[in-house]
Amino acid sequence: MRGRYLFQITRKVGRAELILDAKKLGDDYLLTLTGGKEHAGAVAVGSFDEKSQRASSSVISLPGHREEQIALQGARHVSKATRQTTVFIVGIHLDDITPEEIRNTVSVSGEMVKSFIAFYERKNNTTEQEE
Repeated sequence: MRGRYLFQITRKVGRAELILDAKKLGDDYLLTLTGGKEHAGAVAVGSFDEKSQRASSSVISLPGHREEQIALQGARHVSKATRQTTVFIVGIHLDDITPEEIRNTVSVSGEMVKSFIAFYERKNNTTEQEE
């Protein structure tokens, strides 16, 4: 595992290797999901509202990039699970990507986010049981 990352998972999807990294920023989380030619294609911010007990997210996508749904949904899901602010940067690029590769990449990306949430929940349960 590189640097100060809290969590890292790698999955092979067709021609691409997807890498999800997560780290803490104070009480908040920064996640990056990259694959193929790394870049920042979309950036989403998720937040959790204590009063309504709901999570929401907003996204900025660079022109010509299609990662916005992965970033938007990932940020919202992580914020809902952690009850914290989440910044999620996604950049996946494959030349001549096929519709099947897109579907598989979106599916595996969602599974990777779920893996981080499961890791967070296990870590959180262990911490609570120790107290």
